[in-house]
Amino acid sequence: MPDGGNRKGMKIQTGLTSIKGVGEKTAELFARLHITNVGELLEHYPRDYEKMDAPVTVSALTPGRVCAVRAAVIGMPQVKRVRSLVIATVQAGDATGFFRLTFFGMPYLRSILKPGSVHIFRGLCQPGYAGKAGRPAAGSALMQMEQPAIFSPEEYAGLQDTLQPRYALTKGLTNRMMIRTVRGALEGLDGGLLAEFLPEELRKEYDLIPWLEAVRKIHRPADREDIAAAVRRLSFQEFLAFFLGISRLKGENRRRSFPDPLHSVPDTERLLEKLPYRLTGAQLRAWEQIRSDMEKDTAMNRLVQGDVGSGKTILAFLALLMCAANGRQGCLMAPTEVLAAQHFEALSGLCAEHGLCIRPVLLTGSIPAREKKRIYAGIARGEYNVIIGTHALIQEKVEYRDLALVVTDEQHRFGVRQRESLAEKGREPHVLVMSATPIPRTLAIVLYGDLDVSILDEMPVGRLPIKNCVVGTAWRPKAYAFLADQVKAGHQAYVICPMVEEGEMDGLENVTDYAGKLEAALPKEIRIGVLHGRMKSARKNEIMEAFAAGETDVLVSTTVIEVGINVPNATVMMVENAERFGLAQLHQLRGRVGRGSAQSYCMFISSNESDEVMKRLKILNTSNDGFFIANEDLKLRGPGDLFGVRQSGQLDFKIGDIYRDSDLVLKASELAGRIVSGDPEREDPKLAPLYRWEEQHGNPVDFRSI
Repeated sequence: MPDGGNRKGMKIQTGLTSIKGVGEKTAELFARLHITNVGELLEHYPRDYEKMDAPVTVSALTPGRVCAVRAAVIGMPQVKRVRSLVIATVQAGDATGFFRLTFFGMPYLRSILKPGSVHIFRGLCQPGYAGKAGRPAAGSALMQMEQPAIFSPEEYAGLQDTLQPRYALTKGLTNRMMIRTVRGALEGLDGGLLAEFLPEELRKEYDLIPWLEAVRKIHRPADREDIAAAVRRLSFQEFLAFFLGISRLKGENRRRSFPDPLHSVPDTERLLEKLPYRLTGAQLRAWEQIRSDMEKDTAMNRLVQGDVGSGKTILAFLALLMCAANGRQGCLMAPTEVLAAQHFEALSGLCAEHGLCIRPVLLTGSIPAREKKRIYAGIARGEYNVIIGTHALIQEKVEYRDLALVVTDEQHRFGVRQRESLAEKGREPHVLVMSATPIPRTLAIVLYGDLDVSILDEMPVGRLPIKNCVVGTAWRPKAYAFLADQVKAGHQAYVICPMVEEGEMDGLENVTDYAGKLEAALPKEIRIGVLHGRMKSARKNEIMEAFAAGETDVLVSTTVIEVGINVPNATVMMVENAERFGLAQLHQLRGRVGRGSAQSYCMFISSNESDEVMKRLKILNTSNDGFFIANEDLKLRGPGDLFGVRQSGQLDFKIGDIYRDSDLVLKASELAGRIVSGDPEREDPKLAPLYRWEEQHGNPVDFRSI
């Protein structure tokens, strides 16, 4: 029923074209965000909320704040092209002063911003600058806004003093369209068809509002209290589903026998003696735990958790070597093809240099079908005893002759069901997972509840500590000059933006436009690449491989590079809108540099320079210890910090945040344990709706960002 009125009594499975205003073409835009029905739409939670404050005068515009201002356009917009980027600038003002507006990739604005026309402009205020030198523009009162939202005075009056949700979008889909569609879905829902899956006594015990009420409040809040109540309920149910899945794994792991135990082999000791460096005490302790686990008649389930650069990979290689020397097969699954290829090259180099008994092969999705068929046959015959790859390792066509060890890198990127799928490829194989995600130990115990934990809390000697700085947007011209100097010296740099394209959220940088800004600001000979998670896998791999090969100087990216690429020549990490990320994630991003012998640098640029924000970010100046930073993040992030920081990378729940919601994490873990122990056969009729929901949502990790 395309583009018709809302269908009465819509269900979760109802298609989007049943919502008024959604035709086939609009539905295709939503499908790009993996939204195809009402349920998926309602679980597309807002990223943030905006309080639509009353417009101020031009003289009251404040640097570093998002403001709305009523102003008249002065003169015609001036449009110029800088390489591939179209830049439009125009001045606007009122009786108290004037300011400059800059738009990127929007040449059609000439038809909207006509001389004398009055609009409400809403965006981030910044000091005006003239040229590349960073000198303030003439007139101390001159301010500027880049890419502000434009409203008619009448339209803004209807929004003033309300909380407006801001959603993740895609090109062609505006926030206003998303709000209208969500509201159409909420109005058409039949509450009677949506059974509450948490029993009332549990909701009362944990102070949770009903699910349907939470969904309505998360999308249409009256105030911050509505948001807090909705976030609490929706986060709790995500954590509960996760822990029910983990509880199932725990029970299965206790029963997992390993009938043909492995034995210690001299090959691993010889490799340790030949390495050009000595393992740290923490690495040696972890290796002893791994080796001991692999000699038992029960299957190993161990997590090696260590900061970036703490030496997890060599431990994985030692475990794979022990497995191969016992005549068995092992595999290592990485989150990206580029990282899988880098692991393969590193292991192949060790084999060639030290004559190891490992016969490795690389298996990824982009390998041609004929070559894959040959690799499949070799794996099945046992010609390869170590297989390195991505999700391709768990495809149905892959059959192992004798899989005894599964190693997963950054295991939170795979989740419960992917780990189960890979483990099922062998006769209850040993499982070793590696993670650089710095999670406080109190949370790690429950989040990785089905695993034994080894922590690498020492760094190898000889690494130069990364030099950090936390600055405001006024420092950006100096940052550009520093980037240019580093590239001139033969190095490479990352620039991280929180958004993919213009329109996803006002006031935040996006990679699409930012790459154009850099092209305009940096010398022409500097080669700039763009990377984000919405690209097809093959294209992402091409871009990362080009950067790793030194064919690109500066990579403008979203957090998709948080794991999955290792470029020792990259010496600069610059993060825009750093205030929008959690400290633990910023530390993860910082871990992309400092991997070579040259001094590395990290610049965190914040568009919010309040004392509270800068105090939090400057913790990164004082420490390069991920576990210290994670604990500080846990202390600083309270229940009131609902959407001020955009978290991802740490077990990517759709709405739950393990730092902000640490109390809920522990409570959901406790409840999952009670449910499993009290109803081990899943026969309690009161819990049947919960079990059905958990089966559908038991793996909350979002793989679309990989």
